[in-house]
Order: sequence, then structure tokens, then C-alpha cells
Amino acid sequence: MKNALGRGLDALMPEKTTGVLEIDIERIIPNANQPRKFFDGAALNEMAGSIKEHGVIQPIIVQRIGDGTFGIIAGERRWRASGIAGLTKVPCIVKEPDQAGLLMISLIENIQREDLNPIETASAYNMLIEKFDLKQEEVALKVGKDRATVSNYIRLLRLPEQIRSLIKDTRLSMGHAKAIMSIEDAGRQIEISSKVAQSGLSVRETERLCKQSISAKPKEPLKTDPNIVNIEEELKDHLGTNVRVKEHLGRGSIEILFSSVDELNRLLEILKG
Repeated sequence: MKNALGRGLDALMPEKTTGVLEIDIERIIPNANQPRKFFDGAALNEMAGSIKEHGVIQPIIVQRIGDGTFGIIAGERRWRASGIAGLTKVPCIVKEPDQAGLLMISLIENIQREDLNPIETASAYNMLIEKFDLKQEEVALKVGKDRATVSNYIRLLRLPEQIRSLIKDTRLSMGHAKAIMSIEDAGRQIEISSKVAQSGLSVRETERLCKQSISAKPKEPLKTDPNIVNIEEELKDHLGTNVRVKEHLGRGSIEILFSSVDELNRLLEILKG
């Protein structure tokens, strides 16, 4: 299954296919494991207008459920827009993957479209890790992203729910979230996130606000050795978490921060290679 991932969606589905069929739209139901939870109404209406004019150009991929209905593997936005457009039938390709293949296809198809919100993307990455026992490096390879990008998205899931909701509602961007994650205190994160969302602050303004918040509390003496600072940044990017390097006269320690047992296990996997 892991090797198939890198070859695209077709590699995850068996060869058995019934070709393109016109299926009653009411006999098609969404995939419960669909990572996309929010469907933009304006975007669906725009797609519906295109479907009215040109039809459904790309068939929806479905599988038989057994009671005369079909479950969507890929193409839920097209199915929803077709209903808005008033279609009673839509073109479909019927395939019969197993349940693991169905979930994998749905996740990869949605991630590759790159129009999920950041929390949905993070959840999809995390589901690939949990359901298919993949490491972050493997997920990054399969979806065509670098490991640091995957790690940054997954870190979003550790933010308080209030902040995740703001990201889902597009009131905070990925850039805002990355700046806010530089603050360790959850209460302060929520406070700053609310201020950013209410005031419509830019990412740059948010970064400055976060730096001011960090500098306002007692902290370790400022490191003046640029080599130590660079090492901390490299370790932070590699591990996907905050790292502190303490050094004096050639001796010292490395402190790796984690927020849960799952996070600790993830870090141990990376360190063990």
C-alpha cells in the first residue's frame, strides 16, 4: 500500500472498472471519511453554473455500497454542484477498492487539490499517519511536500480549539498560525489569536505582536552565538517542535519540547531514524 501511494490515485484502485455510467444523483452518497468538512457555497454555485453550461466534464469516482446506492470516492464537490445545477444524473466511474483503499484515495485526492483549509489538510495528513502507519517523512514524499511543511500542518492540531475554529473560518491563515505557535502558553495564544482576528492584523503584524509577547516575559539570556541559533533553527525545522541548545565552554545540553505522549513518540521515531 505504501509503495502504491507514490504512483497516484490510479495505483490505489484495482483494475476492475465498469466504465463511465450515468447514475441517478439521488443514489449517490458522500464518503464518511471525506477530509473536507466545509464546502464554500459561492464556489459550489460557480461550479454549478459551469456544469449547467458545459456538463460534468470529469466523472465522479464511486463504489457500489450494496443497496443500490454508490459511495463517493472522489468528486464530492462536483456531485454537490451537479445537484445545485438541477441535474438528475451524473457521469460516474464505478470501482471496487477495499475500505483502506477508499480512505487512501479520498485523502490523497483531496490533499492534491490543495483547496482544503489548513485544519482539514492537517487532519488529512494526520489520518494518513494514524490509519496507514506512515511517518511524517513518508507522508511528505507521497503527497509531494517537504517534511517541514507536513510537520507545520500537523502542529496546528495541537492548538486550542478556539484558534483552530478561527483557522477553519479563514479568519486566521497558515502564516498567522505559524507566528502564534511561537508562543508556548495556550492562554496567551488564544488571547493574541482573538486580537488578530478581531483587528484583521496581517501576518507581519501578528509576528511583531508575538515577538513582543515573548519578550515581555522573563526568559533566558539572549544567545549571541549565531552558530547556536542556526543549530536551534535547523533542529526545530527537522523535528517540528521548539528546541533549545544550551552551551558553555564547549559543554551543554539540548532541550526538545513536546506537549503530549503522542508527540514524544513521534519525536522518538525521528531521533531513532
